[in-house]
Amino acid sequence: MVLAAALFCVALAMLPSHTVTVAVMSIDLGSEWMKMAIVKPGVPMEIVLNKESRRKTPTVVCLKENERLFGDSALGMSVKNPKTVFRHLQSILGKKYKNPQVALYQKQFPEHQLQEDPVRGTVYFKNSGELQFTPEELLGMMLNYSRGLAQDFAEQSIKDAVITVPAFFNQAERRAVLLAAQMAGLKVLQLINDNTAVALNYGVFRRKDIDNTAKNIMFYDMGSGSTTATIVTYQTVKTKESGIQPQLQIRGVGFDRGLGGFEMDLRLRDHLAKLFNEQKKSKKDVRENHRAMAKLLKEAQRLKTVLSANVDFMAQVEGLMDDIDFKAKVTRTEFEELCADLFKRVPGPVEDALSAAEMKLEEIEQVILVGGSTRVRKVQDVLLRAVGKEELGKNINADEAAAMGAVYQAAGLSKAFKVKPFLVRDAAVFPIQVEFNRETEEEGVKTVKYNKRILFQRMAPYPQRKVITFNRYNNDFAFDINYGDLSFLSQSDLSMFGSVNLTTVKLSGVGSSFQRHVDAESKGIKAHFNMDESGVLLLDRVESVFETIVEEKEEESTLTSKCNLRPRQISIRETSVHKSHQSSCLTKTLHHYTTDPTLSSFSELGNTISTLFGGGSPEPAQNITEPVQDEEEVPPESGKEEKDEDQKEEGLKEKPNDSEKSLGEEKSQEKKEEAGSKTNAKEEKGGEKSGPTEAEKEVEKTVKPQKKTKISEDITVELIVNDISDPTTDDITSSQKKLQDLTDRDLAKQEREKTLNSLEAFIFETQDKLYQDDYQLVVSEEEKEQISAKLSEASEWMDEDGYTATTKQLRERLSQLKSLCKDMFFRVEERRKWPDRLAALDSMLNTSSFFLRSAKLIPEDDQIFTEVELNMLEKVINETTTWKNETMAEQEKRSPKSDQSFCPKISRPSWLCSTERSTTCSTRPSLPSQKLNPKPITALVQIKAARPRAPMRRQSSLPQRRAQTQRLKNQKRRSQVAPCPPRRLYSETHPAKHIPQKKQQPQDQRRWPKLKTA
Repeated sequence: MVLAAALFCVALAMLPSHTVTVAVMSIDLGSEWMKMAIVKPGVPMEIVLNKESRRKTPTVVCLKENERLFGDSALGMSVKNPKTVFRHLQSILGKKYKNPQVALYQKQFPEHQLQEDPVRGTVYFKNSGELQFTPEELLGMMLNYSRGLAQDFAEQSIKDAVITVPAFFNQAERRAVLLAAQMAGLKVLQLINDNTAVALNYGVFRRKDIDNTAKNIMFYDMGSGSTTATIVTYQTVKTKESGIQPQLQIRGVGFDRGLGGFEMDLRLRDHLAKLFNEQKKSKKDVRENHRAMAKLLKEAQRLKTVLSANVDFMAQVEGLMDDIDFKAKVTRTEFEELCADLFKRVPGPVEDALSAAEMKLEEIEQVILVGGSTRVRKVQDVLLRAVGKEELGKNINADEAAAMGAVYQAAGLSKAFKVKPFLVRDAAVFPIQVEFNRETEEEGVKTVKYNKRILFQRMAPYPQRKVITFNRYNNDFAFDINYGDLSFLSQSDLSMFGSVNLTTVKLSGVGSSFQRHVDAESKGIKAHFNMDESGVLLLDRVESVFETIVEEKEEESTLTSKCNLRPRQISIRETSVHKSHQSSCLTKTLHHYTTDPTLSSFSELGNTISTLFGGGSPEPAQNITEPVQDEEEVPPESGKEEKDEDQKEEGLKEKPNDSEKSLGEEKSQEKKEEAGSKTNAKEEKGGEKSGPTEAEKEVEKTVKPQKKTKISEDITVELIVNDISDPTTDDITSSQKKLQDLTDRDLAKQEREKTLNSLEAFIFETQDKLYQDDYQLVVSEEEKEQISAKLSEASEWMDEDGYTATTKQLRERLSQLKSLCKDMFFRVEERRKWPDRLAALDSMLNTSSFFLRSAKLIPEDDQIFTEVELNMLEKVINETTTWKNETMAEQEKRSPKSDQSFCPKISRPSWLCSTERSTTCSTRPSLPSQKLNPKPITALVQIKAARPRAPMRRQSSLPQRRAQTQRLKNQKRRSQVAPCPPRRLYSETHPAKHIPQKKQQPQDQRRWPKLKTA
């Protein structure tokens, strides 16, 4: 029931807006395995099966000289030629060459040559020859391969995808994944954290269990390369768009980048290598042989899986090195001793997650295991003692949970599907802040003061937008965007983290904007930031804002003049900083211009009636999914600048981004302005009643009302990336062309192999058919020898030059052989189809003859067929019977080995000639080849067309029905006096054989139904 309810969340009757391609997919991109899932019309959520019908595919790519291999095929090549196999690419994405993680990867895979990119400072793999590939290009190949599997499974093209990434990926690593997807031609709807995808999948399948009471669940995910612990809070919340809906919020995240199953495999591999060296079967060190170490790694992975359920196991590898077999016994105790330090690190992510969430372990209701490495028994024992629970939750698919949650998110983001809302509030693991320097002058001494503003705190929800205002700059300046306090990371994590400096922003045009608006009051330089759904920080724009006072124009009394406000006036009058409040500001402006009490009353009445009839609130709906926080600097005061700034920072930390609160304040401000405008209108009206003096009237005429307007001007921005610079457009185009060339080469190779297999199969099958009875009956000895000689010649050519021939040459050979054997195949097919066609023609002739005889026996008064129709049917039957008999007689005289099965000159029925669009009917060959099928079928059609049909019975009037009833009674009376004599029927297959006739009802009862009299 739970599964059915969860699947119902996705609309099964999905109404796509585009029928060409509406399917979406998700890719759970792990360091060792990847899982794909799709959603398409009629298929709510389904895991994609690969070519081996497996539900998960190794994240491995093999680059040989003339082909590429993926998945299990590439993994098999790792034992034969490990130098050409690339895997575990996640660990070096977005890393510079000098990063310790790159050195660790080089140690784990010494067969690869890693070199430094002179431009970006990243790494690339130097392949054989001049070919070199970056980790992004290799990952793009894997993504393109996964899309191909999904398209084959969905039977339609797919472009939109949601890709999972680890929660601890920083900005450079996330941009690297997006770059790889761009090279693969994928449109990424979102980069979703894998822990968030797991939490979403858990919540979707337990939607009914979520209520307004907060429930805290911890997901412990130990994969192949890393471990993550996530605390998630499930609770129902009320939204303006869809009412009460369930929501998940990421409260705390703890991780360990180096703790995973692959590290256990490497330690088992080294242990097996040590045991082999101790056996002294070879003088060489097995650690220096890459192929031998790859074989030991494969055996270590199998050994780890078996030891999770068994106490000991015998590891064995055939032909490990120099044709020497290896065999050794390994116990679970030895495995646990090898990984003792790793097991001690198991509780670490749990403690970090609790610290980030500021929660205690008692507040966690359940700890659920995710990831393949959690199946190791020692991991479960250590984790169970660390969390202090009775048992660990295993009620979720440890391998497919992330892929299923990501595909649900993909369906929600796609415009082609409609799903039940499930709100997701993800959290940024690393804080981000803005740093800048400002010159200050104290007692005549100028000093440079360092300032920082926290942009996104640790575990701040996203997506959201932020605005920072710089108030004390009137010339060009620059500021830095860096990571915040990373003291919660260990020293090893900090060394592998990369650069803590993200981007330097240089602003130009600030001074010129101040010069153009000398008379206006500056409101600062505003920088608009956006952290999107993928967790990538973007700088939308930077603008210089000024405020000036202008005189308000005299208001007109008609509604038409008020509605004719120009858009430029409205945009100048908006007082909000962000564009998301443009509609509310527009409402404010229109309310302010409508100061006539009569028009105001009519407007309020109209809004009330509109609300009464379902029109909703006259105020536009606000967007609460993207909260905006304006951060403004406090103007410097004597001796209080530092104190004010410290208080401001504390205030920013204490105030969360509560969009509903800011919206409430804005609405209350609108109400105040409306109330003020109404009060002013009442005062003016009251003043008119009291009768102002002439002096006051003159003052009112001279003094005009003044209004504040806002003017914004964009500032030129130059971004200098400090962590990992993005490749240029030419580099991206070159990488895409490189991948496309490899794809085209693979497709051409597959086409050649397909043609080669078709040629080989045709040669062997035809050689075998020449000795079958059906073919020997229709083939002469001379023709048989000719075909056999050509087949032998083609077979010898295949052995010598066929495997190096081009696709065009193979197709030509295949076409020649098919043309040579065409007549033989045709004659065999004719002999196989002829009995069925002849039986169908005989059956139709017998049925038509019986119908004709029955129609002639109808009494003259009840006859519904004309004599012309009956004569025409009889003529068609006779001509067809004569044509069939003559043709069959001529066919028996001819040999089955002849080219034509029938005599070319035979007179056929005139109607049969007319159906064939030919003027030389009598000279065309009869019925061989493909004419055999149309002619019997044509005969059947002509017989059916010639058969008379009963006219459609019309609705008769009451007198007609009475007369008809009386006539039926008379016919019945006559039939009782003189019954019809028995008629003879003849067998369809034996016309001369007499078949006794069954007793029949009177003819009037057979032909007409009983009618009720009036």
